[in-house]
Amino acid sequence: MPATKIAAGEPFPDIRVPRLGGGELAPAAQAGWRLLVVYRGKHCPLCKPYLKTLDGLIGEFAAANVAVAAVSADPKAKAEADQAEFGWRFPVGHDLSVAQMQALGLYVSAPRSAQETDRPFAEPGLFLINPEGRVQIVDISNAPFARPDLAAIARGAKRIQEMNYPIRGTFS
Repeated sequence: MPATKIAAGEPFPDIRVPRLGGGELAPAAQAGWRLLVVYRGKHCPLCKPYLKTLDGLIGEFAAANVAVAAVSADPKAKAEADQAEFGWRFPVGHDLSVAQMQALGLYVSAPRSAQETDRPFAEPGLFLINPEGRVQIVDISNAPFARPDLAAIARGAKRIQEMNYPIRGTFS
């Protein structure tokens, strides 16, 4: 089943995954502004500095009233090892399924070898979801080298709220 890209302004899909520390990560069910960052997983050396940047911007996102979370296809043990090593303070979801990746419109890659990882994984994605549960900003990449500037996203989220800025890219 090919992935269908989520259009700006669409409701965010009801994706639910296990959350480190217990419970589940369910961005569509969450209230308020929220940012979901999809990362490739423990095997990705580019994800670590990106998520470190995200962690360093938690204060800026909080000032913009945006709750932050990240998710990958990694199993619990790999996600726990990364969170323990890097000390991320945001919620981390794990075990994102291929069907969920496709529902989010993400590019999905197969591992190049067993040393990389043991399952298909999502390429990077970022979703800013507004209080109505609609996708305000969407950024989907097919490679680890292209990701949005997180500081710009934090500033943009604040400005969107201050100006009641509309969802862009909805002309059809």
